[in-house]
Amino acid sequence: MTDTSKKEQLYELIRANPFVSQQDLAVELRLSRSAVAGHIASLIRERRLLGRAYVLPDKRPVLCIGAANLDRKLRTLETLQMGTSNPAYAEEVHGGVARNIAENLARLGLPSALLTAVGDDTAGHSLLQQAETAGIDTRGTLRLNNTYSGTYTAVLDERGEMVLALADMALYDQMTPDFLASRTPQRGGAAMVVADLNLPLDSVAALLQDAQRDALPLIIVAVSQPKMARLPQDLHGLRLLVLNRGELETRVGRALPDEAALAQACRDVQAQGAQDLIITCGGEGVFHTNSHTGAEGLSWLPAPQVDVVDVTGAGDAFAAGVCWSIYQGNGDLTLACRRGLKVAAMTLESPDTVSPLLAADILDEINEFHF
Repeated sequence: MTDTSKKEQLYELIRANPFVSQQDLAVELRLSRSAVAGHIASLIRERRLLGRAYVLPDKRPVLCIGAANLDRKLRTLETLQMGTSNPAYAEEVHGGVARNIAENLARLGLPSALLTAVGDDTAGHSLLQQAETAGIDTRGTLRLNNTYSGTYTAVLDERGEMVLALADMALYDQMTPDFLASRTPQRGGAAMVVADLNLPLDSVAALLQDAQRDALPLIIVAVSQPKMARLPQDLHGLRLLVLNRGELETRVGRALPDEAALAQACRDVQAQGAQDLIITCGGEGVFHTNSHTGAEGLSWLPAPQVDVVDVTGAGDAFAAGVCWSIYQGNGDLTLACRRGLKVAAMTLESPDTVSPLLAADILDEINEFHF
């Protein structure tokens, strides 16, 4: 048998078991360890393997970087009255923008990994256990002693619409550029990076620099208007920015009352280096730019009409659907937004932050030929 045949056999064995040892490969193929190492080196040079642990190109994960919180939701049972006590239903669920996106992607059948920070408390242990059960790789997590994990408390009205939210997320300031540098192995194996703006400004800047250097798709998802201050002025390296109208207004420092104003604001942000933007408008729908076609102005897609059970997590679900589409290698943002709106609609109709009905084939029917 030729060396080429042996190399192909070795490749198929690694595809079947990416964690197989070189010794086992040597025994199976009746080769020396040095011959196995030589074939592996050849496959790495050909980019059919991606280095240590025999990471295969079609198994590279989407790496989500940012918050993993314990979400507390308080929903009034009747019309909310300010300044007094309201009967309410309370629950605690696993949340956080980056974590939510990672779980949505895992449920949609993509390999996903999470870089986050947790405290040494019950919430932190629960967040990591649940993520691992969902199929999310959490090995890069920053575990902080004598620190509470992040929390997000939302007050919802009787219709499930958010009235107020409070976030305790100071621990994510520990996710510094030095921390990100220490996780180079996890980051180097990613096919795409999705980051939320719970990260410090310097860390977001580092991700942008790395994305520009490595030509790795980077998607940033805004968190709130106050945290827009964590988005650097220089956005070169940014494949896509997902944010709502208020967050875009904060970015450009002016009101955006109509589509023409939104379009100009997007051009301003693109001039700062961002390739594309998606502007979410709640139950109305989304706008997006069109760098993939070169078309002027914005495209608009209305949101599907749904019976809203709970809005929590819908924006993260939308972002996950968009990321899923881009991961498939299709740069059509109209298609990506259609898929995102589908995932968001399923989340709105569910009491869960991540819909349990999501599955690997749920978005296959939404393609460029079926609008």
